[in-house]
Amino acid sequence: MIDINNKRLVTLEEYIIQSQNRFPGATGELSQLLRDIGLAAKIISREVNKAGITNILGLDGSKNIHGESVKKLDLFADEQLISALDRSLITCMVISEENDGVVKLSSKGGKYIVYLDPLDGSSNIDVNVSIGSIFSVYMREARYNPELREEDAFQPGIKQVAAGYVLYGSSTILTYTTGLGVSVFTLDPSIGEFILCERGIEIPEHGAIYSINEGSYNSWDLGLKKYIKYCQEEDPETGRPYSARYIGSMVADIHRTLIKGGIFIYPHSKKYPNGKLRLMYECNPLSFIIEQAGGMATDGETRIMELKPDAIHQQTPIYIGSKKNVETVMQYLEEYAAVAT
Repeated sequence: MIDINNKRLVTLEEYIIQSQNRFPGATGELSQLLRDIGLAAKIISREVNKAGITNILGLDGSKNIHGESVKKLDLFADEQLISALDRSLITCMVISEENDGVVKLSSKGGKYIVYLDPLDGSSNIDVNVSIGSIFSVYMREARYNPELREEDAFQPGIKQVAAGYVLYGSSTILTYTTGLGVSVFTLDPSIGEFILCERGIEIPEHGAIYSINEGSYNSWDLGLKKYIKYCQEEDPETGRPYSARYIGSMVADIHRTLIKGGIFIYPHSKKYPNGKLRLMYECNPLSFIIEQAGGMATDGETRIMELKPDAIHQQTPIYIGSKKNVETVMQYLEEYAAVAT
């Protein structure tokens, strides 16, 4: 974005420093953490863009905690983000999709706990579909206790102090919030800087796009089946039928929803009775972004960011997007809750 007052570009680093002034008593440590993530994102973006040339596509041969095959780029992204957070000595603990337990960093006195999905949508890597990195930042509650415990990371999403994602697509985009609106930056590879392209972004109150894997239709609850039929019915007054768009990379689907409005759904099913997506490093940070832009996020009954975690890799259903779309699906879920599928 061009600064209107003096006709110049605003970089991520400059914007973070300017934003810090909006928080009385800020020490600059969170600003440094966000800059560390921005640096790691540049390195990951570079590797994603040349992955086929450097033979970093394909499987690593191992599986993560969820039994999913690990891609080579998954591990690379995980290593870069953790390394960047470790260098500044302000983060004490990282929880990542690619690690079974917590990763304790060099500084046991660090004040922040960071959740990471290093490379969301990695099943799409080999076919060149947009993928992304997701991060969620919490303050360590027992800061002066030298003993780091996994339970220290069990905080609801409402306690996030920052969250965001990096989308590696036709361009590399970094979107984040610290609770004062949502800002979006685009990486200019010619100068190696993220440039502010939009701040205070707002999701449309209603959108004409629904995003869900309809291949799982037979395992849905009746209320969700009825809602999808509602989306598909023709009704010019409400703009229906809605368009169906499903990329299979949550970051990409959420970014489209943020810009164009609509709803993204990943429900529970017979195969995943508790949902499939991870609460702490997928649903919470993306819900923080969407809510800060004026949208909603729920598990079908409860606001996502009010769910109380009892495991670092906890899973949940999610209905997220434009406020009116989410309210409508909630009405269907409630109406048919007592009816068997």
